[in-house]
Amino acid sequence: MTESTTPTTRRELHGTPNAEGRVTRLVIMGPQGAGKGTQAARLAEVFGIPAISTGDIFRANIKGGTELGRLAQEYSAKGELVPDEVTDSMVRDRLGEDDVQAGFLLDGYPRNAHQVEALDGILTDLGWDLDGVIELTADRDELLARIAKRAEIEGREDDTPDAIARRLDIYDAETAPLTAAYAARDLLVQVDGIGEITDVTDRIVAGLAQQLG
Repeated sequence: MTESTTPTTRRELHGTPNAEGRVTRLVIMGPQGAGKGTQAARLAEVFGIPAISTGDIFRANIKGGTELGRLAQEYSAKGELVPDEVTDSMVRDRLGEDDVQAGFLLDGYPRNAHQVEALDGILTDLGWDLDGVIELTADRDELLARIAKRAEIEGREDDTPDAIARRLDIYDAETAPLTAAYAARDLLVQVDGIGEITDVTDRIVAGLAQQLG
């Protein structure tokens, strides 16, 4: 295993004192099995920003008994998907909290074209710009093998090969328009998610530095 060279500050990332603080508002995407959660946590530490997942936002609202949390629970109890507008409002509230003033890493949002537009509106209202969108990529066979092994370890009988393949197909179909839109804005950084964890983090940070300057 090679020693990690991951920068530990934004100044190191950009290589110049004047650039510190630029790359702080990020989105991370990636298919199941690509290590997105692991990399989100590592990048949050590298950049000194909170990693914010939609799951965390939902749980916080439900546990806190907020109006949005109660709405989400009502839809879930009926077996219905929580409407985008409810999720948008939760994200807007979360990005209004004090700990995101120095930046954030969104994990799991946006998931569709509507949410891309909603996030644009939230950031515009806050006077912010999105600095980059990271997409972790991986060979499909590698993903299938990883998820199947995890399912075996965790005893998840519902994670059949067909079910796993369907989830990967859905991710590809739903994410392609999003990554295309962000690529058109020169915000997309695609990184191979397979390899040693520290090596993948290094690749992400290097990709951000190259893409965003």
